[in-house]
Amino acid sequence: MCKKNLLKTNSYIYLYDGSFEGLLTIVFNSYIEKELPISIFPQENYTPNLLDTTKQIKTDFEKSQRIFNGIVKNISYYSLLYAYNAFLSNEINKEIYIVQYLVNGFIIGPSINTMLSIDFVNKVHFLHRKVFGEAHRLKGLLRFQEVGNNLFYASIHPDNNVIENLGQHFIRRLPTQNFIIHDKNRNLVFLYNTKEYHIMLAENFNIPNITEKEKEYQILWKTFFDTISIKERKNSRLQMQFMPQKYWQDLIEKNIYI
Repeated sequence: MCKKNLLKTNSYIYLYDGSFEGLLTIVFNSYIEKELPISIFPQENYTPNLLDTTKQIKTDFEKSQRIFNGIVKNISYYSLLYAYNAFLSNEINKEIYIVQYLVNGFIIGPSINTMLSIDFVNKVHFLHRKVFGEAHRLKGLLRFQEVGNNLFYASIHPDNNVIENLGQHFIRRLPTQNFIIHDKNRNLVFLYNTKEYHIMLAENFNIPNITEKEKEYQILWKTFFDTISIKERKNSRLQMQFMPQKYWQDLIEKNIYI
């Protein structure tokens, strides 16, 4: 059983544009050249160091598409899912783990996913679960507010980049509703108009005001909540278990309009 990388490691730090296609380009080059870098950083996140030897990797969409298809064919669909979700995580060194995982996966095959004793395999699986878990939790905690005629807005502050996962989920749930999901930690917005969606930077994006009808509904909700709540049965610890405090800033229940 493989206990480490099957390829040698060179002395370079690879810099790329920060896209998943750029990372798959590195996977392609590493597999062809039969060597791995010592580390990988998005260009914008790299701090120059005189002791480092860097190599700029330009994104090649043809190469990335070949790797994308090759992962599904030669490793597994789930390996592509694991790698992509790991890429969406906020882990600082995620790139090197993903490249090690995929390049070795092309050599070993589908059984790479059973080798959890290997550090980079275990790490990719862990990051996948971390991203998937936060997205799943936010599907139940995300709160839309009406800001126009059939237009709804929700803000989130996730640890990981889960905006597309959430957006796709709510497209399936609310296919005839226009909505905006705003990731304030990354300044990204997911825009859906009942036909197509776009993800873009929220440059010069003004947070819309809620409608008068929405204000009325929120007051009704607060009245209902206050009426049915039983003070003696309040369990703050259990509440925080299901609704972690870091998400409270986006919950209507905690920031009700009056």
